Amino acid sequence: MKVVCDRSALVESLALVSGVVVSRTPKPVLRCVEIIADDQGLTLCATDMEVAVRVASPRVEVTQAGKILIPADTLSQIVRESIDPTLTIESDGQAVHIRGQDSHFKVFGYSTEDFPDVPTFQGDADFEIQAGEFRRMISQTIFAAARENSRYAINGVLVEREASQLTVVSTDGRRLALAKGQCQAEQGGSLAIVPTKGLQLFMKIFNDPEQVVSVQFKDNQVLFSSQGAFLVSNLVEGNFPPYADVIPRDSSIRATISKDILMSAVRRAALLTNEESKGVRFGFSDQGLTLKSRAPEMGESEIKVTLTGFEGEAIEIGFNPQYVTDALKVVQGDEVHIDFKAPSKPSVMHTGEEFLYVIMPVNL
Repeated sequence: MKVVCDRSALVESLALVSGVVVSRTPKPVLRCVEIIADDQGLTLCATDMEVAVRVASPRVEVTQAGKILIPADTLSQIVRESIDPTLTIESDGQAVHIRGQDSHFKVFGYSTEDFPDVPTFQGDADFEIQAGEFRRMISQTIFAAARENSRYAINGVLVEREASQLTVVSTDGRRLALAKGQCQAEQGGSLAIVPTKGLQLFMKIFNDPEQVVSVQFKDNQVLFSSQGAFLVSNLVEGNFPPYADVIPRDSSIRATISKDILMSAVRRAALLTNEESKGVRFGFSDQGLTLKSRAPEMGESEIKVTLTGFEGEAIEIGFNPQYVTDALKVVQGDEVHIDFKAPSKPSVMHTGEEFLYVIMPVNL
């Protein structure tokens, strides 16, 4: 194999696949990136046996086709530190020569036959969606997924399709985030739990909001493919909780408030909370919103802000301020609606039909 690469383009491509490379493993090939040169150009591939990524590196001249397997960390460091606009990469058996104008590195690689097989996208897609739309849905839900929970199924994010309607849901047992969007698909449906790592990689790799991504569920895996990028991830096994059952339907109180005003007020109230008393008391009424926080040996706070609208009886309820700000960070639009039933019942924050967030109250 022999190629001449644009160094800056190669740096970007290596950064995308390096997120999959395992730093500590008894299998040396999993610390490597496979580089394939053919008449289509240059493709970089990496896997940790749970997820795998293939990325095309642009601005490459292929002199001799072939493929190599080289430690990703070593290659990345050489390419980043180089001062040359282009680099020549050439293989000699399992040795790889990387040459610039005033430099020559010889790096020992591994046999490409030892590299695990990575699935390919074959057949029809389950659905297609613009990367920007799916990224919005991921960002509005992934933050609420469980971390290291014994209920393994909620460590991932549910992706559910009914015809062209796509719903993405996550929960950690104390809150639930749901985002809806449209995709291009035939009739029918599909349902799968995708690990958060796979979706985080999707956000990183498919960074052009206009590109169309084909999605396919196959053999307990999900495959994402577009022009120049491919991602495959194992799915999470188990049954996702019946999320529709925990979304309140009969709330009698609604508050409407500016997203920025609420974000500022919650952040200020959270300043006087600690691990023992990390709840903030929210008092909603037709007079406005009053937030109160108190922590022993620290002090207390009271913040009053105006509401855009309020319907129903006055209510006081406690929330974890971090849970509130997590949702406000991903809300699109200037205002949010919050629906309540009782101080001991879950509340719902939502904007239009595309985003909904259920949050459990805390005992103050």
